[in-house]
Amino acid sequence: MKKALLLTLLISALSFAQKPIFTSAKVKAATVYFNAAELQQTTTVNLPVGTSEIVIKNVADYLNENTIQIGAPSSVTVLSVQFTQNYISEYEIDESNPAIKKVRDSITLVQKEIKKIQIETYAHQQTIGLLDNNQTVAGANSGLSVTELIKLVDYYKAKRTTLDNAVVSLQEKEAKWNVKLKALNDKLVINTQKEDKTSKGKLVLQVMNEIAGNVTLDINYLTNAATWNPFYDLRVDNVKDPINMMYKAQVSQNTGIDWKKVKLTLSSGNPNQNNQQPILNSWFLRYQDLNHFKGNVYNKELTQASNPNAIQSIQESDFSDTVVAAMGIKRYKSSVTNYTSINENQLNVSFDIDIPYDILSNGKAHSVALKEIKLPATYKYYAAPRVDKEAFLLAEINDYSKYNLLPGEANIIFEGLYVGKTTINPNQTTDTLNLSMGRDKKINIKREKVVDKSGTKFLSSYKEQTFTYDLTVRNNKKEEVFMLLKDQYPLSSDKEVTIELLEDGKAKVNSETGILTWELKLAPNETKKIRISYKVKYPKDKVIDNL
Repeated sequence: MKKALLLTLLISALSFAQKPIFTSAKVKAATVYFNAAELQQTTTVNLPVGTSEIVIKNVADYLNENTIQIGAPSSVTVLSVQFTQNYISEYEIDESNPAIKKVRDSITLVQKEIKKIQIETYAHQQTIGLLDNNQTVAGANSGLSVTELIKLVDYYKAKRTTLDNAVVSLQEKEAKWNVKLKALNDKLVINTQKEDKTSKGKLVLQVMNEIAGNVTLDINYLTNAATWNPFYDLRVDNVKDPINMMYKAQVSQNTGIDWKKVKLTLSSGNPNQNNQQPILNSWFLRYQDLNHFKGNVYNKELTQASNPNAIQSIQESDFSDTVVAAMGIKRYKSSVTNYTSINENQLNVSFDIDIPYDILSNGKAHSVALKEIKLPATYKYYAAPRVDKEAFLLAEINDYSKYNLLPGEANIIFEGLYVGKTTINPNQTTDTLNLSMGRDKKINIKREKVVDKSGTKFLSSYKEQTFTYDLTVRNNKKEEVFMLLKDQYPLSSDKEVTIELLEDGKAKVNSETGILTWELKLAPNETKKIRISYKVKYPKDKVIDNL
């Protein structure tokens, strides 16, 4: 029994000591998450019966070893899997690579030719030595006649000349073959480096096979060297048409291997790298803490005018229902949309793309088109000239959750011109998504101080200042526009400082925030003027530095 066990171990050890089987894995598909990727690769190897060591090249430089999964036929048992960047073996050059194999075969042939030349040269040199020795022997033999001696000398001379010329010719041939051998060795080094330059990672498998022949191995693992981000192109021809949205993704990877013609899936979820089964705990509902939303509201709203990306937080209630259209949903029948399948669950959304893509391992962002959507939109203009004298076009999207939008940047092309970028943030609590479509210079806005209606008075111990402004809005467009115009008057937190709104220009007044709001409808080339005025009274020995 002990002898049988010892024999089995010896056979096993000898089997693993055999030459490793090298192969390269090809990327079939990639599921890219925001900060990781799951790669699916495949390779085919010719396995003998028994145990073998397989070295799989062309895997990611860095991967999570705990996530490696190897799919093999039932006749193959995977005994162990190890990831390494430093595999050392005398057989490390992959013979399965056609280019490398061709060069190595050529090197073998050249070496054989050089060996033949060396053998032939050696034979000629030995013959020359024998002739030289025979010449000495013949010269010492006084029994030769003159005629015989002349014949011997002529023979020696001719033979020695032929052999010397042959040796020179062989040496020239050997030199030429050595030049060719050096070129082939250099080419081998270049091809080997070319093969290995993109990927350092290798998987070393110990397997036991029952049936000799070709075996297909499927390889899955997670790597953190890939990422994707959603972004959008928003095209608007005029404020009467829907938004033409191109839903895109920027995919980049530095895995060390190029993804050629892969089936790409983009997911907003996080890959589960934990093999421990999940445990459900009690689920208690709670109110959201809204304290972090409170603060100086009027300053917040006016600041939004100078930051078009921030205007998304303006509520739909700021604009009346009279400007809200009843518009149907239309979709493009485009090639991009037809080749993208969207899968949505409670926690994430994924895009399965049937068009094969090449994503090179260079860290550069590769643009991937996901789908085209026509977004029904209601347009309005927003302006707060106290902060910014230009008007911002806003697009309101109702029921936006159906479009599976993710947070990301968007390029804005309005009336055929690129006007800048905006941010799409669908993680809101409102039913309407507000998109800032940039500034429109065809809407002119002025906020001018009326000098003769403004001034300062001194009353005993108090100073009284009056401020009057005219707001002028002109529509230079060819179509009617709706505008949400805002201004403000200051508020007091000191009982010694009193503020009185003298003229509100028929605005909706929010006395808690000091915000004045007008909903304007402007015909083409129409101009409207609004006047506001307020008075501030405070001790004359004090200075207010933000009036």
